Amino acid sequence: MAEAERIIGTPDIPDAEGADGAEPQQPSGGASPADGGQGRRKILVLLGVAVLAYLLDLVSKMIVVAKLEHEEPIEIFGAWLKFDAIRNAGAAFGIGEAFTVIFTAIAAVVIVVIIRLARKLYSLPWAIALGLLLGGALGNLTDRIFRAPGVFKGAVVDFIAPAHFAVFNLADSAIVCGGILIVILSFKGLDPDGTVHKD
Repeated sequence: MAEAERIIGTPDIPDAEGADGAEPQQPSGGASPADGGQGRRKILVLLGVAVLAYLLDLVSKMIVVAKLEHEEPIEIFGAWLKFDAIRNAGAAFGIGEAFTVIFTAIAAVVIVVIIRLARKLYSLPWAIALGLLLGGALGNLTDRIFRAPGVFKGAVVDFIAPAHFAVFNLADSAIVCGGILIVILSFKGLDPDGTVHKD
């Protein structure tokens, strides 16, 4: 019998807790397939929000240029809010008109950073916030590239003119909303990868 067992061999039956009583280890080397699926869904949310913000900004600017530019401002809420088309060579809200190329480069860097960060994205609120930032940055970058006076020096189309405030556009609004959401998430201790930390 012993000789038969030696020739045939006896199958190893793994212990549920391992030979030394320790819990079985999960394979290392990254997130599980379930985590990967969640990450892909969050990236889709980011891209969906970015595309929506970008298209809303693009369409609104096309309408403004075609219908409102070189025309009298349109009053929305009396003197408190008007639609008034202007060309802004500076940053959001007309800041720094002498540094158009620099602001163009900053927008491009922001887009690259968001795309790289998306690989570790497992948080839905962060996906929405980054999507708003990405869509807004792409909206204004499109103006910088394709509008006069030239590539990377183009003036952004602004048209939302509240009383006693700078004129802005939907891309600026998306950037500000995304930035505010990121500040709130940071104060709450929620990281883009979904972990929560308390300092």
